Amino acid sequence: MRKAKWVAAAAGVVLLVAGCGSNGGSDDAGSGGSSSAGAASAGASGGSGAGGGEELSADDVKQEIETAATGAGLQQDAKADQVPAGTEQCMVMWNADGKKAADPKKSYDETVAALGKEGWQTGQSIDQAGTTIKSLSKGTWMLKAHNMGALKLVMFIATDAKPACAEALKVAGPPKTS
Repeated sequence: MRKAKWVAAAAGVVLLVAGCGSNGGSDDAGSGGSSSAGAASAGASGGSGAGGGEELSADDVKQEIETAATGAGLQQDAKADQVPAGTEQCMVMWNADGKKAADPKKSYDETVAALGKEGWQTGQSIDQAGTTIKSLSKGTWMLKAHNMGALKLVMFIATDAKPACAEALKVAGPPKTS
């Protein structure tokens, strides 16, 4: 089970790091542009950011995820994987203990909806083989919300798309398992 968590987390980091560059990713509008570049641009101008150009810190992002998730009935996994050393200001991981949730999928959907009410813009969504990954953005932050139904694994991995953070995340590699 820990290996499945690591694989899922590593896949999320790969998706996030790939989306942090100025040429990676795609968006739902089908324009062929970069969703992360659009989010970074929107955040710099205050368009989809945290209210008029206010920059979000990793602590702000963690608090918003935690508030939305716990409000939806999820509890944080006490044994959750940690972000790689040196990326604490650039990456946030919030893993739910899906086995403690009455309905992990419903709680996941409610968490994503609550984040939307807090200004997170929904982007690309992937549904495949019982797994859903939704991309959200706010300011320069990119968030991948994962729901791996059969495993009862729900996690939220956010990264800051600022160039310094993109480089730090590239150097650090995937999160380490505990």
